[in-house]
Amino acid sequence: MDTTSPQEREQRFRELYDAAYGDLLRFVRRRVHPSHAEDVVGDVMLVAWRRLDEVPSDLSSARAWLFGVARKTLQNTRRRDDRHDALAVRLADVRHGAADAGLPDLVAHRIDIAAAWPLLSAVHQEAIALSVLDGLTAPEAAAVLGISATAFRLRLSRARRALRGHVGSSVRVDRPPGHLASDRSTP
Repeated sequence: MDTTSPQEREQRFRELYDAAYGDLLRFVRRRVHPSHAEDVVGDVMLVAWRRLDEVPSDLSSARAWLFGVARKTLQNTRRRDDRHDALAVRLADVRHGAADAGLPDLVAHRIDIAAAWPLLSAVHQEAIALSVLDGLTAPEAAAVLGISATAFRLRLSRARRALRGHVGSSVRVDRPPGHLASDRSTP
């Protein structure tokens, strides 16, 4: 049973934070873009706060524990980024149909979509992914997002417009490649 008071717990965390933050930030900055380093360290400190009873009491061991958490956090971030990249590839693999599989223009369209995908906002990516990759109707996707079907249709329309804008003039504006041209948003 834990007999530590909330004030003692807070004091222990503050001491740990003060002793390790600078070194931890340098450790993370060597591994990610500097603009992301503070976010990663913030995540590490959140884990430390939540699992404070598991943090070794010796400061040197506690710092090593925090570095281990940072390493795992960075690995999770890389896996998330890899999944994001894989989603762009899967989006580029969406086809008109089997008969179109070998057309050079379709391959070029897929490459254009894969390149444009990271340029979309997360909201637009999510709307297109729910419709195209997950095959959800507007009411189904709206339920996932907790919005109305009308709001989802509007969001999907804006996402498609943004994607067409990023893909550029090499793709017909009236009919984007793959399932993006089909309107799965109608109930």
